[in-house]
Parts: sequence; C-alpha cells; structure tokens
Amino acid sequence: MKIRGRIQLRKSAKNKLLDDLRPIYGDTVVEKIASYKFEHADAGDTSVILIDGKVLLFAVDDIYFPTVRGVMELGFEKNVVVVDSGAVRFVVNGADVMSPGIVRADESILEGDPVIVKEEKYGKPLAIGKALVPGKAMVSDSGKAVKSLHHVGDEIWNLEV
Repeated sequence: MKIRGRIQLRKSAKNKLLDDLRPIYGDTVVEKIASYKFEHADAGDTSVILIDGKVLLFAVDDIYFPTVRGVMELGFEKNVVVVDSGAVRFVVNGADVMSPGIVRADESILEGDPVIVKEEKYGKPLAIGKALVPGKAMVSDSGKAVKSLHHVGDEIWNLEV
C-alpha cells in the first residue's frame, strides 16, 4: 500500500485536529506537535495524517488515532491498556483485546475512545484500538474490551511514504 495525494493541511484544519486530540491525549503531546507540518493523504481506503513527513495518525469514521509509530515518536501516555505476555502474540497478529489478557487500563477511558495497547514487560506499543467498554471495566474475567484497528506489521505499519 502506498500513500497518494499528499495535501498540506490548512491552519484551521490543523488547529481543529489538534483540538480534537487534546482531550484524549493531553496538552503535552499536542503542544509538542503544534509547530510541525501536517499533511493529509490517502493510503488505499485509509485516511492518514503525515506529521513532518511521517505517518503518525490515521482516521477511522472521522476519528483520528495515532499509529503505533506515532505513539513511539510522540510519547502518547494517556488511554493506555496494558496486556500480559500471553496476549502479545494475538494482539500483534491483529486480534481484538480480551479482558482476561488485560493487566491494567487507564480508568479515564470511555467507551468508544481510542486506546493504545502496550505489553507489560517492556511497555512497548503493540496496537491501536477502540475501547468497547470503559477503562474501569476492562480488567475482568471475560469479554472483549478493545477492538483492534491497527497493529505492528499491518498495512499502516508498512506504509511507504
């Protein structure tokens, strides 16, 4: 999959995007990227945002999520779900995150929020998903907690800029 149609975002569109990201990921990350160059592009059926030439955000249903690379580069630390080592191989293959594999989750996560799935031992990001239940209910004995949208090794991860 390759990126097509790169267009630099207008200042108003960039500011709206930053305002949308602020309540989910916090002021620190937004202030860090505010001075960077933002471009919109299409990659197959996926809409992506390039920040200083790197694919760091992607859209699903007009909601922007960070890519796994975006999490590593920008240091997103909010809306994190941590999974145990037994869940890692499933998550990196694109499986949804099940509650029994979750060690801890930010309690501020609301149903429908973008979440970052990290592994327990080293804290490395594995996937990006959408919360199916609130953060307080994620650690339980059964059920699906996070719908996986992007993971290490998928098409978004392998995008050629």
